[in-house]
Amino acid sequence: MLERHIQALHTDNPGDETPAAARERLKGRFPAGATRRMTTLGLLVGNALAELGPGPDDAIVYASRYGESRALEGFLDSFPTPSPTLFQTSIHPSAVQQLMIARQAPVREFLPLSGGAHFAFHALRAALLSPAPRVLVCGGEERGTWLLERGLASARTFAFAASLSLEAGAGPLGRVRLSRDGGDGELSLEALFQLLEGRIPYNGVVAPGWRMEVVWH
Repeated sequence: MLERHIQALHTDNPGDETPAAARERLKGRFPAGATRRMTTLGLLVGNALAELGPGPDDAIVYASRYGESRALEGFLDSFPTPSPTLFQTSIHPSAVQQLMIARQAPVREFLPLSGGAHFAFHALRAALLSPAPRVLVCGGEERGTWLLERGLASARTFAFAASLSLEAGAGPLGRVRLSRDGGDGELSLEALFQLLEGRIPYNGVVAPGWRMEVVWH
């Protein structure tokens, strides 16, 4: 059995907010000039993670199935005269790195996960297996346009970051536990976000042979 306590949590559910509106809303959260080079996902995940105050002794686990899909769409839309600026944005470091590079901040361990079957579960398991006293598990997606029509982007924009500790401490928000189970199931990243945003209790199979229990205090 693997278990950690949820000490802090920040979620962002912008709904139909445009990338330009998200940039305007969050630009004050980052160093002057940094947002010009950041993606929408970088702004959302970076802000959620910044709320938890990542430090050099923390481990960070990051999950996103599609990553910076809007940036890729923008670059491909610029053809047949590809934009160098949009190209740089489309290959920008991940959302977590955009925050940490702007801060010039070190981190003990950084483990990004993307795509593949059960990747949200693998992110959770990695967070619970980490030897770090505090693990920040974060993730998110950007709502796609024409990539969505091809099944290559998310249908919604969202971001989250949660601080997980080995010790309960004073007044934890809740607890997450993974245990072995003979059933079969899957937990999407969006479903995990919804559980966290709504602080919804959960007990069910999230991957072949694994059950997750989330309890809120």
